[in-house]
Amino acid sequence: MPELKPEIEESWSVALHDEFQSHYFMELKAFLNEEKKAFDIFPKGSEIFAAFNFTPLPRVKVVILGQDPYHGVGQAHGLSFSVPDGIGFPPSLRNIFKELNDDIGVKIPRSGNLTKWANEGVLLLNATLTVRRSQAGSHQGKGWEIFTDQVIKTISDLRAGIVFILWGKFAQDKASLIDTSKHFILTSPHPSPFSVHRGFFGCKHFSKTNAILEENGLEPVNWEL
Repeated sequence: MPELKPEIEESWSVALHDEFQSHYFMELKAFLNEEKKAFDIFPKGSEIFAAFNFTPLPRVKVVILGQDPYHGVGQAHGLSFSVPDGIGFPPSLRNIFKELNDDIGVKIPRSGNLTKWANEGVLLLNATLTVRRSQAGSHQGKGWEIFTDQVIKTISDLRAGIVFILWGKFAQDKASLIDTSKHFILTSPHPSPFSVHRGFFGCKHFSKTNAILEENGLEPVNWEL
């Protein structure tokens, strides 16, 4: 059974305290507990908040926003676009690695595990943090989006100089939550095979992100995996 509250890092627990006490979040927990009785839910409970646990709020430098966890067996582990070691690259992740290689020459890795990016200060945030096995979008509209919108607002309010990377219309619709007077937004089409040739390839978001960070006196992200 997914257990939510104990699994989130302290700085996030404090910043999001009111969310965890809210009526919508209690309803979300009840929904997940019922779902778990009837379906396989991804990622496993201990990984639902992995993005937060790897990247505490004071260490966030970059946010890469995804939509849903992967819904295939073994794929989702709590980080947007990432898969655990030994799992084949989903198409969007393969395209991300191609752009990374074309942009800054990083060798395409053997593993699609992006935990190293998370440890570098890249918050790999999905808008919805759980999904039913083999049913994409099955946990949308249940409360996760309210929670993760508040995460984005919290970062916008409490931090400065963050680079928000918004790939695709869904992510770009979150731009209204971000104070652009003190943060930076990079946008492009989604890396999905359906849209990758409409401007994701060639967007150079990895080099642009590091240029912004360095211009603001911050350490660049080491994108090499």
